Parts: sequence; structure tokens; C-alpha cells
Amino acid sequence: MSDTARRQIYFSFFMFTADLRPDDTAYTRILVDHLKALTDMGYDGFDVHIAPGNGIGSATSGLREEVNSYTRLKRAFDAAGLQDTRFTTNVGTTRSFDPTSPYTEQRAQALAYLQSRVDITEILGNGDSIMSGPFLYPYGVFPTTDAGEQIWSDALQDWMRPRYQVAHALFRELADYAGGKGVKLALEPIKSWESPPPNMVSEALDFLDDGEIFGAGVTLDTAQVVMESQGPAVFRDNVARAARQNRLTYVHISAPDRGAVRDSWIPWELMLNELEPVYRGPYLVEVFNAIPPFDSSMRMARRRFWRPGEDAPEPGRASAYDVAGAGLEELRERIAASALSRSVPSLMAGARG
Repeated sequence: MSDTARRQIYFSFFMFTADLRPDDTAYTRILVDHLKALTDMGYDGFDVHIAPGNGIGSATSGLREEVNSYTRLKRAFDAAGLQDTRFTTNVGTTRSFDPTSPYTEQRAQALAYLQSRVDITEILGNGDSIMSGPFLYPYGVFPTTDAGEQIWSDALQDWMRPRYQVAHALFRELADYAGGKGVKLALEPIKSWESPPPNMVSEALDFLDDGEIFGAGVTLDTAQVVMESQGPAVFRDNVARAARQNRLTYVHISAPDRGAVRDSWIPWELMLNELEPVYRGPYLVEVFNAIPPFDSSMRMARRRFWRPGEDAPEPGRASAYDVAGAGLEELRERIAASALSRSVPSLMAGARG
């Protein structure tokens, strides 16, 4: 079987929403339409964001009701004929649910919160799924001094060190819990202008290694690597290290501007030539549309890709489906080209032999 034939390619619902609104039956019908259209397009699965709910301070009733709401959503998907659809999830932590908090009670709340997200991932993904995202340190929460000044550079790295240490035990427990549910954890480093560390793949790997957190890995995002990385040599080292440790769990294919993947500044040959020989999971085509909250949080000036069934049609401008289809085609072509480029030297060496 060829690399292209066996490779699973998923699509991120960041094109459409950051909140599935599981109890909104009218919106569920819109989601079903999107899922069916993209499945017909050729996508093998989907990544969905699990928005923070209202379970603050509760490891029982509030979080349990959130899990129940996603159980109902999955039943609606199944009833619509999508029972075999594969899902992974994108999860972040919040100021209230902070795994790195110096306070024991707050870390306990964070563990309950993340366990509920594992439960949701298991429900949507039918087990054997991936929970990815920046769920180590609260997204976008930048620390400040007592004078209200933000902390940066060496001071920020020093500030994070004890927070990593107190989070180790929590993540060992979370990894054990996720493993029992058939869910793989994949920490995703994100850009320094979005959130404090970990901002690089090496930092996420160091956290897992230092804490002896087995059964958890990392997400490698092409956009994050291009914008927040030390260069091709470090990229190659990180891929080899993650693969060697069985921590290369998820790969997101995303353009540096978070827009269309087709004709973007992704260094395809460099990245796929390293990833394809060692990575066996699904690739995720990830496009952030200019919709709330991304338009403001990511400072988007570009126009929105209009969403069929949600926005008024805009003739002459690319729709979300156009961009999704082109991204799928581009990735398939690039995977095939990578396989060919790697096979030619082998064929030449065989001919010389």
C-alpha cells in the first residue's frame, strides 16, 4: 500500500467554530451538514475544539453534565449516519483550571477538568483517539509582577520552572487515565505571542521527559514550527527525538498565516521528508477562519472564508469548502512527492549495486 493510500487526513473545525454548542440542536444540524460535505470531499476524520464550559469549581456535577452533553451530541451524529466518523479533540486549560498552579486544590480542579475532556474525546472518537492542544499552561494567561508588569525572557523561563515541576504528578495521573480510555495525549506548543511556554516542541518534550510522563506525546504544528522554532536542524532533531520516544502523536498541517494551505509558505519538502518515514498517525489540515474568537485573538485582518449553510454566499470568493478541498488535494500531492523524492535515491543506489 502506498504512503498516499494509507495516510489518514483529518480536517479542523476551526474553519467553522470554536464551540460545538452540543445542546443546540439547530446548530448540530449545521455541524452534520459540514461533516457530510467534508467526508464526501475525502477527509477521513475531524478535529473539534472542546470549549470551556461552566463546570468551574466542580469535579462532579458541572463537568459531568458537560460530558453528558457531548454524549447527546455523539448520538445525534450517529443518528445522522456519521457513526463511523473519526474525531480528535483540541483542548486548552484556563485560568481557573490550571495544572501548573502552586495551589493543590486548583490543580485538583484542573485534573478533573482535563479528565472530563479525555472522557469527551473517548465519546466522540469511539476510543483510539487523540486529545491535543495547549493544555499544560492556561492559554493566553501571561504572568505579571506585583507591579503589573509582564514577565519575559529569562525571568519568564525561571518563573515557569517550578510550575512545570508541580504539574508533573498531575500529568502522570492524567496520562494513566487517558491510556485507560484509549485516548492519546498530545501537548501542543504554541507561539510566544499567544501564550507563555511551552512554545517549542523541545520544551514540550523536555517537560514530558523530566516528569517521566509515559503514554503522552506532542503535537507538531507546521505553523508553530515555522514561527516559533530554531531552524531546520532543531526541527530534524525534535522529530527524531519524538519518534524515538514514541511521542510523535499528532501532526497539524497549517500555513504560517493560519489561512489556506494551498500555495502557502509551508516548507513541504523539508518537513515531510523528515515526518513521513517515522510518523504513522493522521495529518490534520488546520485552517483558522476569521470568526470569533480567532479574528480578535489572532489579530486577523484577512477576510473570512464564507461557510456554506451559515454565511451568505459570496460569488467570486473562496468558500470554506473550496479552501478545505484545495488543502486536501495539496497535502495528498505533497505526500506523494515526498515518497517519490525519497524513493529515487534508493532506486539509484540499487541500480549502482
